[in-house]
Amino acid sequence: MPINNFREDEVMKEEINFRTIGRLFSYLKPHLPAVVQTLVLMAVAISVELFNPWFLKLGIDKYIANGDGKGMLILGGIMIVLNFGTLYCARFRMIKMSKVTNDILMTIRQQLYTHIQKLSFSFFDSRPVGKILARIIGDVNALNDLFTNSVTSLIPEVVKIIAAVVIMLLMNWRLALAALVTLPFMVTVMVFVSRASHKGWQIFRKKASNMNAFTHEDFSGIRVVQSFAAEKETSKTFWELVTEWRKAFISAVKFSDFFWPSVELSWGVGTLVVFSYGLVLLNTGTITVGLLVAFSGYIGMFWQPVMNISNFYNQLVTNITGAERIFEILDINPEIANRNDSAELPPIQGNVSFKHVNFGYEATKPVLKDVSFQVRAGETIALVGPTGVGKTTVVNLISRFYEAQSGEVLIDGHDVTKVTLESLRSQMGIMMQDSFLFSGTIRDNIRYGRLNATDEEVEEAAKVVQAHEFIGKFEKGYDTDVNERGARLSGGQRQLIAFARALLANPRILILDEATASIDTQTEKLVQDGIKKLLKGRTSFVIAHRLSTIQSADRIMVIENGGISECGTHDELMQNQGLYWNLFMAQFKFLHTGEAV
Repeated sequence: MPINNFREDEVMKEEINFRTIGRLFSYLKPHLPAVVQTLVLMAVAISVELFNPWFLKLGIDKYIANGDGKGMLILGGIMIVLNFGTLYCARFRMIKMSKVTNDILMTIRQQLYTHIQKLSFSFFDSRPVGKILARIIGDVNALNDLFTNSVTSLIPEVVKIIAAVVIMLLMNWRLALAALVTLPFMVTVMVFVSRASHKGWQIFRKKASNMNAFTHEDFSGIRVVQSFAAEKETSKTFWELVTEWRKAFISAVKFSDFFWPSVELSWGVGTLVVFSYGLVLLNTGTITVGLLVAFSGYIGMFWQPVMNISNFYNQLVTNITGAERIFEILDINPEIANRNDSAELPPIQGNVSFKHVNFGYEATKPVLKDVSFQVRAGETIALVGPTGVGKTTVVNLISRFYEAQSGEVLIDGHDVTKVTLESLRSQMGIMMQDSFLFSGTIRDNIRYGRLNATDEEVEEAAKVVQAHEFIGKFEKGYDTDVNERGARLSGGQRQLIAFARALLANPRILILDEATASIDTQTEKLVQDGIKKLLKGRTSFVIAHRLSTIQSADRIMVIENGGISECGTHDELMQNQGLYWNLFMAQFKFLHTGEAV
């Protein structure tokens, strides 16, 4: 199976966009009270940590040097109590920030999901479902540690670094400069490594997205895979994608893991320099033993936060790509959306007009060219023609899944581009060849047409379209679980349930796009009466390649070369002996002789 389709979004950004970081942390604003509480607890903990080395200096120079065991015990007791207090503060702040982080992730995930639902068909046409799932699940999860550590680690570590430097300078500025001698080396390493690391993690996340997209599509089509004995081919493709994912991970880790060894090297060298210079100062009597011991504590208090910050920065580089991918989706504006001046579409009769409509999915390849027609409320219109001439495009424009590039599409005289999408589509019903059923019961799937419908109304809709009988044969009846995508039901049964769902919605305009294509001949005869009841009193557009099913339509429109080449009843078009006659006779001969013409 070719895998290029799963690589089409692999566009890299060279460096971290700090606007993304600011935008990401703006989600903390609604949680400022909790963040402030966390910061207060951290301030208490940091204060105790900063005093610990000073307590050591005091204990060595004052109590140990003078043999004051009682004073040393008192000092040790004070240190124990204070440090146990910091443990409580640390536990409480982690619980508090974990709650804040999870609330933020819920907000982002819901915002992303809601936004994706509003995007136009063109968005879904160009992306495998697996890639979209990777944004909602994997990329959002990647932000978990980033939010938590930004408050619980980054802020206190920065404060500790600044405080440690100030204290070291006040204690002995010469030793302080010795301790910081390797800092320029550390900064240089971070500058050079960060860019390569960011790009590496971008590649890794995209490779993971490619793998998710392929896996989702492969398992969704597992029946096709097994039917054509293509397991080895798909396994080979999956192995290629997994190999790319593994290589990308190893490459990204090589750069990321260079941070902490650099910090440890700087820390070790800096400590060695401090103790070497400290021995010189001790011999001259410039400093005391307690001061040197305390100073070593402050060195650790400087370099440990530097290491933690480098790890956080490493984490930022690793996970910020997830934020970039999330905001990339959130920044996509729906091509089809309510305008600022959109009005509610009032209850409609079902009159439909096309006025000089032009449309193409690509600007240079028109599908419809200057199409005009009028349909009266309650009429059943059949759209026929060769594959790819624009039959489905016509009904997509009525539903406003796409917008005409020029011309007008009117319903009861209202331009569909000037009314809200909800008020338009809530008065329409659409059934396609592959009727999608959700996981759940038969009753839930029928009720999806009108969520407040009663059980009696659900069952009545099923009876009208001849679905009640087969539903009753299941052990649990309407409470039978259909499994994912209705896998437990036959194609014809899924269509009948979809008919009941459409009938329950009671739309004024009904669109049937090859809705009977997957129903066998016996089932089709059974459902014809139900379809007639479904169409009665509604404006209906029926797309069907099986021309025998649309002979009773009020009008048949033959679409050819971007326009309507013929229009009339079945009898009228048969008398014309045009394209419709050719299509009908070809099907008639094929059904009776098995030969195409």
